[in-house]
Amino acid sequence: MSRRELREHIFKFLFRIEFNDREEMPEQEQFFFEMLKMEAQEERTHKVKDEDAAYISTKSNKIIEKLDELDAMINKQAKGWTTQRMGKVDLTILRLAVYEIVFDEDVPTGVAINEAVELAKRFGQEESSGFVNGVLAKFAPAS
Repeated sequence: MSRRELREHIFKFLFRIEFNDREEMPEQEQFFFEMLKMEAQEERTHKVKDEDAAYISTKSNKIIEKLDELDAMINKQAKGWTTQRMGKVDLTILRLAVYEIVFDEDVPTGVAINEAVELAKRFGQEESSGFVNGVLAKFAPAS
């Protein structure tokens, strides 16, 4: 699976946190991977490889562990907005991207921002990509 596909699956899994308690996330993770297996069977594509599932699970759980810290960082940078006021799609994308920018040394800042904007274009509202880009630009180091 490509990094972009992995990131999209992480986004889809993390989106569930908006509708479930954190304590329910292990069960939600099980449902998520069952859904991926069913989709692969229906589309007659390759099943999710064990290493891809492990990557999705590990990174998602690391992000969930840092949700409060990530939200505080987002609240600090998103002037005029709070995480409580943001759309759930935009917030989930921001959490993923901020995690990648701040905590994931394997993902360059520019890649994290570009990928977040692409997720916002695909899953967000018309203005989501601009909003996400604007917030994340504040996390980019000054050049």
